[in-house]
Amino acid sequence: MTDTVLTARRGPRSVVVGGMGVLSAFGRGVRPLLRAALDGRAAFGPVGRFEVSGRRVDRAAVHPEPLVLERELDRAIEAACASAGLSAARRADCPLYLAVHGDPALARAAPAERAGHGAGAFAAAVARRAGLSGAGRAYTSGCTASADAVADAASAVARGRVERVVVAAGYLVEADQFAVFDAGGALARDGRVRPFSAGRTGLLLGDGVAAMVVEAADAARARGADCLAVLAGWGRAGDAHHVCRPRPDGAGLARAIGAALHRGGVGPDQVGYVNAHGAGTVLGDRAEAAALHLALGPATATRVPVSSTKSVHGQALEAGALLELVVTVAALRAGRLPVNAGLLGPDPDCALNLVREPEEAGAGAGAGAVAGAGYALSLSTAFGGANTALLVGAP
Repeated sequence: MTDTVLTARRGPRSVVVGGMGVLSAFGRGVRPLLRAALDGRAAFGPVGRFEVSGRRVDRAAVHPEPLVLERELDRAIEAACASAGLSAARRADCPLYLAVHGDPALARAAPAERAGHGAGAFAAAVARRAGLSGAGRAYTSGCTASADAVADAASAVARGRVERVVVAAGYLVEADQFAVFDAGGALARDGRVRPFSAGRTGLLLGDGVAAMVVEAADAARARGADCLAVLAGWGRAGDAHHVCRPRPDGAGLARAIGAALHRGGVGPDQVGYVNAHGAGTVLGDRAEAAALHLALGPATATRVPVSSTKSVHGQALEAGALLELVVTVAALRAGRLPVNAGLLGPDPDCALNLVREPEEAGAGAGAGAVAGAGYALSLSTAFGGANTALLVGAP
């Protein structure tokens, strides 16, 4: 009993990122996605997956092959577990935290069968196919869903509740959500996502399926596993300012960033890169820039390199945060910074050190810039005032 109490008092365990698996419009695997992000090469093109002739906008970042969400989730989870070296026995004790917009079959199900097509049932089925524990969770909380799943997984691991968690997320561009965003005038009319840029006109949707093994550092070392990154901190905060508009001063996101830095014991000057939420909307980007100034201080906020990888792979809704975390971890390992693609000119209300287009690499922070510090922030916001910040560092 004494040993148990002493162990519990040692404090939180360090948390690391194990294997990763991903699908994007650029293909399967981390490498093609990272290469496009580093080059600032966007994947947006005409949508052929469903009818868009009656829409205001006809563009998205869509994988060229016909895809089925369940199969792509299976592939991403398998890739993450395999690269982390998880045996079948270790997978059997590992829960799945899954972020999805919902079961794609729900819309086609008969009324009497809909109860069996909830997000929880969908997640349980994915876990069974992957050989994971039946003890899992489903997240459907908009654009922070997969970041929230990572934060919850890291918390569970840090507190010793589990050795490891597989976090997965998936969204494939489909007709219903495309129609909603198009009807609301949220989609970029010029067919490009231009975060923090003058002349930006909105967001564009994109395919994204990702999986990540979140594990206790000592457990990973004990089995001789390589760690891709340290999950150093996480923070969440709500501002409840408006059902869809962000709070202009960015106070909620600033609190989330501050919580992540505090948890990681990291000062603002130690942050070497920020993968911003940066959806490309006028109000959202301005609020996020304000949040960075508030959380990091004006001097650091105008110095640290910032980009939004949505400028190349699009907005993957519930899966977007995990997709972006995968890119952030891969960029840290590569020692290079993703480009904030699509810039037309500076917006005085977004005073940030943006990683610019490759042809501008010689001036300031360009595509060839090397990450100068060991930590990076990956930020996510969602309708209703949800804000989540994840802090990762080199292993």
